[in-house]
Amino acid sequence: MLSTVREQARGLTKDQRNAFVAAYLGWAMDAFDYFLVVLVYSEIADEFKVSLTDMAFLTTATLIMRPVGAFVFGLWADRRGRRVPLMVDVLFYSVVGFACAFAPNYTVLLVLRLLYGIGMGGEWGLGAALAMEKIPAEKRGFWSGMLQGGYSFGYLLAAVAFLFIEPAFGWRGLFAFSLVPALVALFVRTRVEESEVWERTVRLNATPAREVFRNPTVLRRFVYLVALMTAFNWMSHGTQDVYPTFIKKGLGMSADTAIVIAIIYNVGAMIGGPLLGAYSERLGRRRVITIAAAAGLLVVPAFALSTTAGWLAVSSFLMQLCVQGAWGVIPAHLNELSPDAIRGFYPGVTYQLGNLIAALNLPIQEALAKQYSYPTALMVTIFPTLAVVIALSAFGKEARGVRFGTGSAPSGLT
Repeated sequence: MLSTVREQARGLTKDQRNAFVAAYLGWAMDAFDYFLVVLVYSEIADEFKVSLTDMAFLTTATLIMRPVGAFVFGLWADRRGRRVPLMVDVLFYSVVGFACAFAPNYTVLLVLRLLYGIGMGGEWGLGAALAMEKIPAEKRGFWSGMLQGGYSFGYLLAAVAFLFIEPAFGWRGLFAFSLVPALVALFVRTRVEESEVWERTVRLNATPAREVFRNPTVLRRFVYLVALMTAFNWMSHGTQDVYPTFIKKGLGMSADTAIVIAIIYNVGAMIGGPLLGAYSERLGRRRVITIAAAAGLLVVPAFALSTTAGWLAVSSFLMQLCVQGAWGVIPAHLNELSPDAIRGFYPGVTYQLGNLIAALNLPIQEALAKQYSYPTALMVTIFPTLAVVIALSAFGKEARGVRFGTGSAPSGLT
């Protein structure tokens, strides 16, 4: 098992490593800022005197605007290259995230979170495209899992920052601090060279996106990937966003306990992504997703019904190992299914349209928790979501090992 991971982890060039680190840090900082809201939205609700349901809409607002960012930055990246749009994007969301620290009321904060969603929507698609275009085809599985693990790393950083910064400076101090790691990500990004795959693609086939979409296969695959990403985003947000509040409000545990448990389950997520991503090179992308989601189904009862800190830590660790193990395949999977000419646009927009549809997850879970209980809210949303992930993956397609830069859509789908 470990030999498979080691084999794929070795042998990157300096430019390939820089591209990966830049994409990883950008995605981690995106998640860092997003989960600051998840961790402190009950505290913000108290200050602004709004309900938890209204506060939950802040995360919904961010998710709603993600497709806008994916669309705008994706088209720009396919026309002008990956490097400059990525640097503009990280600078944009860094400034907006920092401005959240000075929001005088709920309305201003809501507007800032809408703007932040645009930056967050642009980050993943461009970063994943750049990284996957540079990583050798036979190593994509492991590095795909590592890249997606940046999201969990960002969540973990947010949890640690909450423990050490929030007690002294409050929730506003957390948002102010977010500018520092984001600027580090921007500095690393300046050291990355342009994607050679994009340069070859432009020379071979500078086809506009609207022309590429006239291919029925490309359009059908786009619709399928939006459905898949809807299920995936419901799966991740459904097992993450409400969980700290469940521990604090539902079980009456301390905020510190909730944060420690969040740190533990994000460690599980960071293990699951690269481990199962690496094995997707042998077993296939769809099969690994199916295995991970099926294992997650077995964990749901303990995840939702545990009442002690120990069992909460164990069950949430296993749940995120499964959920993010499935997610670890996605950067490689979506980029492999994308036509070369629109790879900056295609993965990011399908991903973020799925996020748009899944944006109602947290308000729905909060409403169910208010009417019934948090365990009920978790059970009735997570079980069907995992089943849908399994079904969509089982009947989908994949293009594992496809070579980028041919100027055409992937062929030889299995």
